[in-house]
Formats: sequence, structure tokens, C-alpha cells
Amino acid sequence: MEKPEKNEITYEYTKKRKEFGKQTLFEDFGPEMCVSIPCNPNQYKNYILRNPVHVAIQNAPNMSEHWVNSTRAEYTSSGINHVEGGWPKDINMNDPEATQRYRRKIEKDDAYIHAVMHLGHSMEHNILQNNAVDMYQIYYSELPSIPPVERSSCHTVNVYREPGARRPVRSLSWQADGGARLAAAHADLEVLNTRSLQFSYIWDIDNANAPELTIKPPQPLLDLQYNPRDQHTLVGGMLNGQVGWWDVRKGGDPVGICPPHVAHRDLVRNVLFINSKTGAEFFSSSPDGVVKWWDTRNMNEPTDSMIIDIVKLPNDTQSMEKALGISALEYEPTIPTRFMVGTETGLVIGANRKGKTPLEKLPSKYEAHFGPVYALQRNPTFLKNFLTVGDWTARVWSEDCRESSILWTHSHKTKLTDGAWNPIRFSLLLVTQWDGCLSCWDLLRRRSAPIVTAQLCDEPLLRLRPHEGGLLVSCGSSKGTIYLAELSQNLGTADKNDKQLLTHILERENKRERILEARMRELRLKMRQDRDGGQAQVSETDPTANDRDLEEASAEYQQIVNDLLAQRKNQ
Repeated sequence: MEKPEKNEITYEYTKKRKEFGKQTLFEDFGPEMCVSIPCNPNQYKNYILRNPVHVAIQNAPNMSEHWVNSTRAEYTSSGINHVEGGWPKDINMNDPEATQRYRRKIEKDDAYIHAVMHLGHSMEHNILQNNAVDMYQIYYSELPSIPPVERSSCHTVNVYREPGARRPVRSLSWQADGGARLAAAHADLEVLNTRSLQFSYIWDIDNANAPELTIKPPQPLLDLQYNPRDQHTLVGGMLNGQVGWWDVRKGGDPVGICPPHVAHRDLVRNVLFINSKTGAEFFSSSPDGVVKWWDTRNMNEPTDSMIIDIVKLPNDTQSMEKALGISALEYEPTIPTRFMVGTETGLVIGANRKGKTPLEKLPSKYEAHFGPVYALQRNPTFLKNFLTVGDWTARVWSEDCRESSILWTHSHKTKLTDGAWNPIRFSLLLVTQWDGCLSCWDLLRRRSAPIVTAQLCDEPLLRLRPHEGGLLVSCGSSKGTIYLAELSQNLGTADKNDKQLLTHILERENKRERILEARMRELRLKMRQDRDGGQAQVSETDPTANDRDLEEASAEYQQIVNDLLAQRKNQ
């Protein structure tokens, strides 16, 4: 066998002649003294003579090169896939009966038990070694990921300020089909000079420097709403009672306005499109107590009207003098003939446009709040339940319970101004407050307090409108500024079990309120019977009628009250 020849490792250093520099010429030169240091005899005693002395002196640095050719070690990785083994040659491992028969035969042998006990210690040692695994390594990638811990938040992503004046925001409306444009109506009701024009604006949410279009109504707008079927048309209600519509493709001037003699007697507070074949019909409401339906193709007169006057008898006639002022309006396109109104006296009235008699037109009534109803909206998923906002509370109602709400918030220290449901997460309530806060209430997580409360500004927030996507919320303040807030992902999306959970909550609360209503009706009926039946019937049904101790205590209390009143008169 021939021994392989070793290859020497060499490396050549090359350098050009021009890089050597100038040629050096050496010649003999005599010695030259640079420094002369005389000896100091006083230092002789500090020195010890060393003999011999070896000193090496080198003027130039030492340079060397060394090379080593080491022996190369070659390594290979190999493994084995142990599928089945340890069977004798006469046993077919693919035959389950043969393997099972041989396994039983081996297990009956006494040596088998001793072998297992002997191998148990070494196997336990190997198992304990395998327990030391990397805790960050993913061994089973097919397992579902664990949802992260929910962190609810709400923060401002953009601010849109009204050019020039600082007038309160009266209405907000998003462009249909998830558009990126926002219509805002501005009006200052304290300005008595109605000749000065008060404009409204359409904003592109990506550009907060200037509005995309300026709406120029003849009177200040109190409501401005996009057409859900057409992204280019809007309708609005004005301060003098007129309504009109605009087409953004034709500029900011109105395309059509109703004549003054057919308009509302008071300002128009709400306008909403209705579900029609043409997509051009809408209706409006006003504090004068009348709801009117309009068609943008012919604005010379309303197509229909209804007086919001609750009558007690079928033969009673509705009158404008007794009509209730309307402060909020609600319409659900899936229920085309029905709508709801919130009044200035705190009532929520369910109305039917196709009713023939006054009782059929206004079939239901809910005593919602002590003051005006500022917001009224049905739940986007559970249409029988609706939200009302007024005075200091927000309430959730059911059409089956007319005497009281099924859910409500605690009484706030500041007035609530507006509220709405989140269109995607249907269990989330959004409420604006007079102190500039936006509160988010989630009925599935916590009902005693809001999930998130964000301080958007210092001035009062008057209006809010959530985007169809569920994550963006626009809020308008009293100084004409619009704040675009973004909710966290868990507040803007719905889980697959949310609908079932919210159904159980609403049904449970609805059942509880119906039980309480039935009990209250029994008590009122009993009190009415006691009042009409006389004292004799009262004594039979009242267990405290013949209670002597109670009579003595009542007489003593009445005597003390009379003595106090007599003392005050003498003073």
C-alpha cells in the first residue's frame, strides 16, 4: 500500500518594485555623541557588580512565519429507524396472532420479570434525562395556539378641527359600505344672526389638514346623513325646519330643498333614509312632534306625515297642540314599516307607519328617562333589544318588557350625551359623556363598570358614530373638533360564542323583568281592590288590622308629631 504524498502548504508574497521606495546608499560615517550623562559617585553604594553580563540588542523587530499541516479528521452522522425487532426468525411479525401468542409465552417465563426489573433502572435514568427539554422549543406544531391575554384599550388616532369657527358638532355620519369619508354637521344654536352661513364638512379620514368638501346649506345643519345605497348623496335637516339633499359630485350646494310652507314648524333634529325600492326616500323628525316622509326626486311636499300624540281611546283624534317633541329617531331597514322615536319628556314610542287608527300607529310606549332621550338605537343582531341614552344613564330595553329596562348602567356624575352599539361586537356599548370621556361597556365581560374609559378631550363630547368595521369610532365635541378613536382588537371583533352567550343574558334578564312586572301588577290589583272594597274588606285581608301593638305604636307616634307641631306654633 502506497503512502499518500503530503502536499506542502505554501504561500507566496508578492510586491511590486515601485513599492520598495527609494534605493538606499550606505557609506562609512564617524561616531557622533548624542548625550553625555556623567556618573554620580553618590550612587555607587546602591549598585552591585554583576559578572558576567549578557545583553542582546536588536534594532529591527523580529518577524517569523510558521506553518502546520494537521491531520484531517472525517466525521459521519448515521441513525437507525427502529420499526419492529427482537422477534425470532420463525415468527412473522406481520401476523398479529403469532406475535400475540409468542408475547404471552415470554411473559409467562420467570426470567422475563427479572429482566424487566433489571432494565427498569436504566430506562428510568434515560427517561429522567429526556425530561430536561428546551422549554421554548415547539415540539407539537399542530396544537392550536393559546389566545393571548386580553388587553382592552382605546386611543386617539386622528383629530379633525373645523376650519375657522369652533361650532358644536351636531351630527356624524360614515360613508356607506365601509367608506373612508365622514360627514359632520356643525351648528351653533346660540348665534342669533341667522344670515351668517354656517357650513358643514366632509372629511377624508386619511387627511386631517383640510376637509375634502364643504357643504353650504342656506341654514345651519343639525343632522347630515349618508345614503346607505349611494355613497355620493346625503340628506340633512336645517335649523328653520327645512330638509334638503346634496350630491358630492355636484359640489357643496344643495340639489333640492323643500319649500318653507311644507317644512317642520321647528328645527329638524333627525333625518334617516328608509328602505325603499328607489333608495331616494327618507323621513325627518322635529321637536314640533311631527314625523314627515320625503322623496328626493320631488321635494315640493312630503309623501306622508304622522303626529306623535298618544291617545287613550280609539275615537280620539291626534292634535299638534298635544304632540310630544321628538329628540331621537331610530329606523331598522329589516323592519320597513316600523320605527321608534325618543321624546323630550323621556318616552320611547314605537310607531307603525301603516297603522290606520291612532292606537295602531303608536302601539307601544316606554318610560325610559327623566329628561330628553339623546340616543336611540336597536341592537344590530338582537332587533328586539334597543339602547337608550338620557339624563345620567344608558339603558337596554326589550320590546317584551315595557315597564322597565332589562339592563342599565349606574348613574354617572356627568351627563351622558350619546350612545351606540358596536356594529361588529354587538355586546359593546359606546357612550359619550359631558366631561369628554368615551366609555366602552361590554355586556359579556362586565356590567358593573365600563371596560375602557378614554379621556379624548376636556370639552364635552356631543356625538359619536362607530365605523362599520367595528374598530374606529368618531366623536364630535362642543368646540367643533372630531376625534377618531381606535379600539383594541378584542373590542372590535366578535367571537363565535358571543352570540349564544349574549342570547342567554338577554333572555335571563327579560324573564326576570317579566316576573317582576307580573308581581307588580298583582300588587297594584290588590291595592285597587282594597281601595274599592272598603274598610271591611281591608280588615279581612290585612293581617295587621287587629294588631294591638301596632295600633299603640301608631298612636304614640301620632302624639309625638302633634306635640312637635304645637311647639313650633308656640315659637
